[in-house]
Amino acid sequence: MPDVINQQELEQKKIFLILASPATIRERNIEIIREISTLGYHTVVITTNFPYSVLSKLYAQKGVSLDRVSFIDAVTRNSIGTAENIPRVVRYINNPANLTDMGIAVTEVLKEYSGEKVCIMYDSVSTMLIYLSSANISKFIHFVTNKLRLMDISGIFLAVEKGLDPMLMMQLTTFVDTVVDTG
Repeated sequence: MPDVINQQELEQKKIFLILASPATIRERNIEIIREISTLGYHTVVITTNFPYSVLSKLYAQKGVSLDRVSFIDAVTRNSIGTAENIPRVVRYINNPANLTDMGIAVTEVLKEYSGEKVCIMYDSVSTMLIYLSSANISKFIHFVTNKLRLMDISGIFLAVEKGLDPMLMMQLTTFVDTVVDTG
């Protein structure tokens, strides 16, 4: 499969919405991380879909070096109650619905990587619909995209194709620079 992320657009600090089928979303996540790491970026994965422990094992099994990846995990504490942050590896949030904590975590983690080539990847917008209304998700993504633009950082939002209501999809499309439907 050809690259999912256009290198030139990534270097221009563009923000992407990547759409994938439910059956391929996990593979797209791995492909994107592999591509971005190969280009010398550090990727901060904000995960509402899989716990850090699961996602990091999956990456390692697929040959992705974890040296260039860190995580903001919104799943683990919601599932098991406690988990200790590991600096520059994983920061835990209590639950995916706590957008205030998620926004603070994004800001703090981005400060940790100041001066480096960084890209944020949000996995997955579709999963957030379990915890939040489309309106709240839209407001949060608008906040994040503006923060990324102001900080001159690339961003990727991963979502299941046809998994978003039309209004949310329209709003997300206006917030990002490029929409890639990987099928």
